[in-house]
Amino acid sequence: MVDVNNAKRVFKEYVSNYNLQDGKIALKVAHILRVSELSKKIATSLNLSEEDIKLAELIGLLHDIGRFEQVRKYNTFIDKISINHGEYGVKILFEDNLIEKFNVDEKYYKIIKTAILNHNRSKIEENLTEQELLHSKIIRDADKLDILTDDIKNTYGCSAEEMKNETFSDEIINEFKVNHEIDYQKRNTYGDIWISHMAYVFDFYYKSSYIVIKEKDYINKLLKKVDFKNKETLKSAQEILQIANDYIKSKI
Repeated sequence: MVDVNNAKRVFKEYVSNYNLQDGKIALKVAHILRVSELSKKIATSLNLSEEDIKLAELIGLLHDIGRFEQVRKYNTFIDKISINHGEYGVKILFEDNLIEKFNVDEKYYKIIKTAILNHNRSKIEENLTEQELLHSKIIRDADKLDILTDDIKNTYGCSAEEMKNETFSDEIINEFKVNHEIDYQKRNTYGDIWISHMAYVFDFYYKSSYIVIKEKDYINKLLKKVDFKNKETLKSAQEILQIANDYIKSKI
């Protein structure tokens, strides 16, 4: 059994332990609620059972539960200089036993744990069960869809003015064009982070996600958010945008 209403109540109770006036905390609460709703919509579009739809909604609610302690302890969302928020979320839920408060059947524990661990990895791990893979894919799609809508400061950690003067690393441009995936450890500029978010288009699993991206014009808006002053940077950005839009078109 998955009791979504109880889960929302427990989630609200949990985050009340943090400073909701803190911009980072408020940002993450809003993100989590949106991702939970997006997960529900994706699951519904796949004609899943009512229980799987509720489970997808619950995983959306829990996927970033580790973010709050990350902000409290390190005042950052950058995992590589703090903690892996997916792994820490699993610790809070299953080692510290927060999951017990969410009134969910234990048969779903492994699925929830696996989906959270895989939501922020570069790739989903292999040898998962059908259900584990399904829910790992749903939460990854929902999470990335919401990230595409965020503003520059929240997404990239710099101001719009700072982003104007950003450049791209040749290696990151090449990874986007050739490999269609970005090694996050190789990113050197805020511009590189922008490219890595454009590369999300290669990592969605469901047609419904691509339809949302197309209808909401999310990819084109990623370029509209910034105002690159460097002519070579702008030219590269436009090429990247074209590749991304062509790929989206091929998936719909």
